[in-house]
Amino acid sequence: MKKTLLVLSAVALGISSVMAPAPATAALPLTVNNQQLPSLAPMLEQVTPAVVSIAVEGKQVSRQHLPETFRFFFGPDFPTEQLQERPFRGLGSGVIIDADKGYIVTNHHVIKGADTIRVQLHDGREISAELIGSDEMSDIALLKLEKAKDLTAIKLSDSDNLRVGDFAVAIGNPFGLGQTVTSGIISALGRSGLNIENFENFIQTDAAINSGNSGGALVNLNGELVGINTAILGPNGGNVGIGFAIPVNMVKNLTEQILEYGQVKRGVLGVQGGELTSELAEAFGYETNRGAFINQVMPDSAAEKAGLKAGDIIVSVNGKEIRSFNELRAKIATLGAGKKATLGIIRDGDEMTVKVVLQESSQNKVKAAKLHRGLTGAEFANTTAQDGVKGVKVTNIDEKSMAARYGLQKGDIILGLNRQPIRNLGELRKALDQQPNVLALEIKRGSNILYLIIR
Repeated sequence: MKKTLLVLSAVALGISSVMAPAPATAALPLTVNNQQLPSLAPMLEQVTPAVVSIAVEGKQVSRQHLPETFRFFFGPDFPTEQLQERPFRGLGSGVIIDADKGYIVTNHHVIKGADTIRVQLHDGREISAELIGSDEMSDIALLKLEKAKDLTAIKLSDSDNLRVGDFAVAIGNPFGLGQTVTSGIISALGRSGLNIENFENFIQTDAAINSGNSGGALVNLNGELVGINTAILGPNGGNVGIGFAIPVNMVKNLTEQILEYGQVKRGVLGVQGGELTSELAEAFGYETNRGAFINQVMPDSAAEKAGLKAGDIIVSVNGKEIRSFNELRAKIATLGAGKKATLGIIRDGDEMTVKVVLQESSQNKVKAAKLHRGLTGAEFANTTAQDGVKGVKVTNIDEKSMAARYGLQKGDIILGLNRQPIRNLGELRKALDQQPNVLALEIKRGSNILYLIIR
């Protein structure tokens, strides 16, 4: 699992000397008192082909600090640290969500830093996978299988309808052993404050989850996906019956944004607040301590425009109950910028609803130096409806930077790269992954179209 180190040992114990072997004709009865024995096997036969094993390879870059005495021998300009690359391999799990297009969901930490991604299907086939996009803050990644046929996708459920006590089945590739199925119940909902991810709204389950289950499926007894397994809580990373999964409704929102924009277009409400204590609830005329307390509304924010006020208690989003401020934060962030939401609130003891249009987070902006050396000093974001065109907009630029010297200006919109249309950051990243020697950027500047050549 994430951020754990585990050692697995297996000991085979022979028992033939203790117990006599059963007769070859012995078999378990299929019925008892003319009633068929319950079994998950029929459901799993339909679902397990949609769960895959993922193997990754890549290089990790680490910094090695050198003694200051090196500068005495080699001069004051000699660096006191150097970068080291070390190869790594990793294993995880994934879930096929679209059989026709070959889309697979997994965790970001499963594929982080990977140069090659190989997927092993339930029938034994191994196929290379391409990373479409990922989001580290919510730990979700979307892959696409290359030229894959005869795939099986899993049906997605509505995770907002889950209840504590519902049965759950975890499917994945723990310890690299191969596909494994464990069962349990939903132990808790809306878990947060674990400091595992930035946006936490976990399903907790006691179905056994171990290292390698990351990115695997948590399903209900109908064989529908309710969550993506992502973390465990226990000594030495071993299973102690406390595992966590990302709700499938969050997964759907995030993957739809990755497909449309090439990244997660995070939404922002524009409030500050905290958890609702019993004392606060009583002071503000609310009978329970479930909800998100607002202590400040940011100026010119989506919340202010919707009429939210300090002291309001948000108790639902789009008709679904909110248990905590962290759950509110996770749901708003994953809904996406520009999305409309209906918030149920308590104000002065009265229930009411407000409608809000979420704004775009500044975290959606990308430092261009991460894309190409010649773009250093610029900051990019996807265009909005107000820009009137799809592309990548220069939202900020350092006037002394390399990008500025090449002629890039704040407000420029990149429409194409080397005669290839660019409609969002995802397409720009993909085009630059080819490492072209020369960048011919098609730029919209005001009402003019021009080309900038960057080497």
